[in-house]
Amino acid sequence: MRTDFSTGSLPAREHLPAAGAGTPVLDVVIPVHNEEKDLGPCVRRLHEHLTRTFPYAFRITVADNASTDATPHVAARLAAELAEVTPFRLERKGRGRALRTVWSASEAPVLAYMDVDLSTDLNALLPLVAPLISGHSDLAIGSRLARSSRVVRGAKREFVSRSYNLILRGSLQARFSDAQCGFKAVRGDVARVLLPLVEDTGWFFDTEMLVLAERAGLRIHEVPVDWVDDPDSTVHIVRTAADDLKGVWRVGKALATGSLPLDRLARPFGDDPRDRDLKDVPPGLARQLVGFCVVGVLSTFFYLLLYSGFRHLGGSQSANALALLVSAVANTAANRRLTFGVRGRGGAARHQVQGLLVFGIGLVLTAGSLAALTAASADPDRSTELAVLIAANLAATVLRFLLFRAWVFPDALPVVDALPVVETLPVVDAPGPRLPHPHRARGAATARLRPVPPADTDPRDGR
Repeated sequence: MRTDFSTGSLPAREHLPAAGAGTPVLDVVIPVHNEEKDLGPCVRRLHEHLTRTFPYAFRITVADNASTDATPHVAARLAAELAEVTPFRLERKGRGRALRTVWSASEAPVLAYMDVDLSTDLNALLPLVAPLISGHSDLAIGSRLARSSRVVRGAKREFVSRSYNLILRGSLQARFSDAQCGFKAVRGDVARVLLPLVEDTGWFFDTEMLVLAERAGLRIHEVPVDWVDDPDSTVHIVRTAADDLKGVWRVGKALATGSLPLDRLARPFGDDPRDRDLKDVPPGLARQLVGFCVVGVLSTFFYLLLYSGFRHLGGSQSANALALLVSAVANTAANRRLTFGVRGRGGAARHQVQGLLVFGIGLVLTAGSLAALTAASADPDRSTELAVLIAANLAATVLRFLLFRAWVFPDALPVVDALPVVETLPVVDAPGPRLPHPHRARGAATARLRPVPPADTDPRDGR
């Protein structure tokens, strides 16, 4: 846990110089299942592109998840031919399972993946990972739905893709534009904390990862891509869509009940530029005012509705006290979460007690205004009562905001165990220029990865 709260800006967006031999900066994972035909051309094309254009050490990991054809043999031959290629064998099927396993075992500071069909133009790869290398973003995704993207695909897949993303926006309030594009990257330090929270092992893995990251406040960078549909794709659209909808329901339920520990993904205090202590600029004041006003308007309507209901059952003073009490509890809970961004149950009881004390001040103001109205008129009409109460509530609202900000939810919130500050990745010492076709020893870069069986092993024997 970070203990120093020094302020400062995010790291500058600077490219790292070309790296020499050693731990790869980028690990590109290609999850495959029975792809003996496409695997070779895909890996060779990707390797050639990275060797020619990528200025850092890299690795290409073929994540074979339970293939029953010659895919393991093809992967082994590619590893023998190309020094930067590493095979990884899983005995259980599932793209999400393959990505989580390989990413969890990789020591590379930037992790990416792409589909074996290479539908996405590789010129988008460097723009995808550059914000992660520079420290600007936590995750990056290729988007086929951005305005500047150029996409060639059939009407059926276009309809399914857009419908799915509309569902995500409507049900999970997702703001990223394309959840399904097989072209994504994540920082290694983020992945180590984020992946244990992702349950799905299939095609919904991407969506779940992005939703949790976004809800936790991590920055997701989007790259417009050129994309050409693969007519020979083996993805079963109907079954995948059904599994995705089940995943949306599961994640939505978990978010609604607060069962996901998203606070593990929170950045330490001082990392967000809104946390900086700027002279004459109270941190977060504008955002808090907007949130407080929205909650206040809703609370006022709720209070007036309650008052009108309780007024039929008793006098104005008792109706006012009951309406204020119920609306105050709801108002404190709403401001706690929406206005001041306090998550979890820690301190909730204390906040409610303090909120009730603030409610007491509001009760004194509104009760005093009603008493003054009664003294001025023995039998005031209902509309006059409501007008006086609205004016009194406005005065109480201003005082409530000041007390909430300075006393109930002060700016100096406690720091939780969280991810380290996003920083520019350390430069790897480069003794000389990269060769056009390097043959570097893989040593430490592959020590944690499990090799595939030898080429003369039958891939159907389950080993």
